[in-house]
Amino acid sequence: QVQLVESGGGLAQAGGSLRLSCAASGSIFEISSMNWYRQAPGKQRELVASITGGGTTNYQDSVKGRFAISRDNAKNTVELRMNSLKPEDTAVYYCNVYTLDLRGSRAGYWGQGTQVTVSS
Repeated sequence: QVQLVESGGGLAQAGGSLRLSCAASGSIFEISSMNWYRQAPGKQRELVASITGGGTTNYQDSVKGRFAISRDNAKNTVELRMNSLKPEDTAVYYCNVYTLDLRGSRAGYWGQGTQVTVSS
């Protein structure tokens, strides 16, 4: 089993910055992709940013140029730096990782979620 512990988030004013961190621990052979999702009230969970083991990143169009995802493979951590925050970024943010075992089998895990609130 793999556990994900998120930290960061909180309250920010529009135009401000926040940083989210997620640490994976447990029975880990290899982590493939590490991702951040978010879910606003009344909306579906959506992918915000992802990063592969090789460092290739992908962003939702609405956060391009404002958010940056990075990972530390040695520490099994992923970070999301959020700049120029907007009220529409308000949501619960979830860390998500996919691991590979010795046989190449893939499994996905979720963090508990952390609230990000941006005031106008």
